[in-house]
Amino acid sequence: MASSALVSKLEANVEIKASPDRFHDMFTNKPDHVHRASYDKVQGCDLHQGEWGKVGSIIIWDYVLDGKAGVAKEVIEAMDPDKNLIALRIIEGDLLEKYKSLVATIQAWAKSDGSGSVVRWTLEYEKLHEGIEHPESLLQLVVDLSKDIDTHLTALPN
Repeated sequence: MASSALVSKLEANVEIKASPDRFHDMFTNKPDHVHRASYDKVQGCDLHQGEWGKVGSIIIWDYVLDGKAGVAKEVIEAMDPDKNLIALRIIEGDLLEKYKSLVATIQAWAKSDGSGSVVRWTLEYEKLHEGIEHPESLLQLVVDLSKDIDTHLTALPN
């Protein structure tokens, strides 16, 4: 049984101007376009197995975190288009050198005042040991990535 000190969760909400549907569509059906919106953070995204936007599909991300290139292979674990939600589990890559498990859940919803959306990132993870830091720099990366995607989406016609 894992120590509860090793299992944790980080969350961040990001306010964006784009609609929740467009943001969700970018991550589910067009993640290979994310590097166009944020080329300094994501160098590439390739479909390894399955289909874009389908549970069980495997995606490989090439990214930069803390100034170092990294690779993450993720499986789409869950998706709910009605809630603009997708959950991605890391199954291979650099992050697993520090974390026994890591799941990123992304959900977007419209703001009540109609002025855009909120994107919530939830990182649920288990550290390999006490000496490993919490993935706060990864959370900051995805917050910044969300802002880049918003800029990209709001510059494009609907």
